[in-house]
Amino acid sequence: MGMLEGKVVLITGAGRGIGRGHALTLAAHGAKVIVNDLGTSLTGEGADKGPAQEVVDLIASRGGEAVADVEDISTWDGAANAVAHAVEHFGRLDGLVNNAGIARPSDIADLTEADFDALMGVHLKGTFGCTVHACKHWRGRADAGERVRASVVNTASDSAFFSTPSDSAYAAMKAGIQQLTMCAGRETGAYGVRMNAVAPRAYTRMARYLIPGFEIREADSYTGEESPFDPSNASPLVAWLLSDDSAHVTGLLFRTLGGGFARVSGWQMEPIIFPKDGSSHFAVEEIGRVLNTEVFGCAVRDIPIDFAPGDPRAAAGTKDSAAGRRS
Repeated sequence: MGMLEGKVVLITGAGRGIGRGHALTLAAHGAKVIVNDLGTSLTGEGADKGPAQEVVDLIASRGGEAVADVEDISTWDGAANAVAHAVEHFGRLDGLVNNAGIARPSDIADLTEADFDALMGVHLKGTFGCTVHACKHWRGRADAGERVRASVVNTASDSAFFSTPSDSAYAAMKAGIQQLTMCAGRETGAYGVRMNAVAPRAYTRMARYLIPGFEIREADSYTGEESPFDPSNASPLVAWLLSDDSAHVTGLLFRTLGGGFARVSGWQMEPIIFPKDGSSHFAVEEIGRVLNTEVFGCAVRDIPIDFAPGDPRAAAGTKDSAAGRRS
């Protein structure tokens, strides 16, 4: 029996790339999969039912269960319909993988409102919409007395913490998804829902923007071959996060690379520095000195220097200076 036997999982953007790898991996471990993919171009234009149905057919040929869904999850109704489709077809929903994404690289000065809205719609609104409607379903089951054991896995990105040029809008959307994961992961536990995020590194059609001419191969084309370029390298971690084995894990972010993975800590805050005289705030004129000395560590500190016995500078009470500072 597979780790996900009997579980029903909705995966958005599952017709190609990383989402396709997730769908094939989850199905291989017993999950019933809703393969959601509108079939747009990389920039989010057009529609094609082919990619979603191709993955469904491939899963069926391997003995799994799957159904295609071509709802546009960048709309609130589309997200609701995708969740409803899963429940209507399989009778329940146990997991959600928010993976759908598009790319519209642009220098920040050239970004258009249409580009911003398209990125926002698929990445941030789409993730929120599917999560909201899935959580409504799960909370309703919990309110009816059922013990819910559900899991959401969001797709974050290196761009949010190792941002690349021409990626500001995309990175902003992914940072929002990461924050949603950390915050909502605390809320949804009340009715049995966990939420985590994975930032996968893989060579999909998005890689063409970074590596012109790179040969794009789909996840199932690496069968029997180990490759750091395989889009399904992150899928085992996603499968585990959807399983009951990870029932104690929520609100966390993971990065994957070439089959390996690491936990990524959230926003880190250094110790707060308060005025030493008990004031309620620093004077404007003090801010630079405090930051330079206490935070940046890049300023000369006005501290006494220890001198060897007999050194005439000791008697003069010389202070630390650019010329006399100890190394």
